[in-house]
Amino acid sequence: MKKLFLFLSFLILNISLAQEKKTTSEKKQIVEASCGQCQFGMKGHGCDLAVRIDGKPYFIKGTHIDKHGDAHAEDGFCQTIRKAEVVGIIKDSLFVVTHFKLVPKK
Repeated sequence: MKKLFLFLSFLILNISLAQEKKTTSEKKQIVEASCGQCQFGMKGHGCDLAVRIDGKPYFIKGTHIDKHGDAHAEDGFCQTIRKAEVVGIIKDSLFVVTHFKLVPKK
């Protein structure tokens, strides 16, 4: 019985670590960026920067919507969805960004 308990504990720990690694890998990627409330239909108060990764939107921690121009301008995040180059991790349903750069419009 004790061996079974240890085996199950070991198995659960390995699965947990695999899931943690899967959601915390940092890589440079191009994502959609916009106002979470205005463009992605997320619940919140005011206008907050968000990214959409694999079809799922995440609010951003580590930069702010106002650091990237006027959000309510014609080409601002509340009016349009832009492409951005980002590096970060998904943690606690947020995208924790360490690099955020808008991709120039063509």
